[in-house]
Amino acid sequence: MRWLQSFTAGCLDSARHDGRRMRTAVALGSNLGDRLGNLRGARDVILDLSNVSSPILSSSVYQTEPVDCEPGAGKFLNAVVEFEYEGDPASLLEQLIQIEEALGRKRDHPKNVSRTIDIDLLYCGHQQIDNERLQLPHPRIPSRKFVLKPLADIRPDLVLPGRKKTVSELLKDVKQSGDLLHFADRW
Repeated sequence: MRWLQSFTAGCLDSARHDGRRMRTAVALGSNLGDRLGNLRGARDVILDLSNVSSPILSSSVYQTEPVDCEPGAGKFLNAVVEFEYEGDPASLLEQLIQIEEALGRKRDHPKNVSRTIDIDLLYCGHQQIDNERLQLPHPRIPSRKFVLKPLADIRPDLVLPGRKKTVSELLKDVKQSGDLLHFADRW
């Protein structure tokens, strides 16, 4: 089944005619409140956006230790969702920020603190963007086991723009410590 998902997603990436429809992925994380409910809520709102369409690929959910958070922070649940997106990545980023705020995340929060929801835009097709507002692909993907493992669930053979290694190879190379425990397949 995974090989079929990987094959299908790969075909979608290479079969672009209009240059605007892109396989796009977001990482979701939560360590406050109903963590799984927070992930579900964020996923559902993202997938209801007018410029998001099928096919949808969702990773398993993993429980991870907090990375660079305040002392005593609770464990995170993390997942990745990939979908078809048509539009400007900067506009999608703004929509994701609005979703975070609607789900209880404050924009003026200190960096690396506990949160009800964290949504990171990982990539939009083959686009490479590097400005003060948006970096694509997300520059910390290769160092984040809590992103690479769920991404490897759905796109193990993906080579991110500007990289030479597949997601699976990056996962093998990551040095991040801490346990990554399988939490749920279907969510």
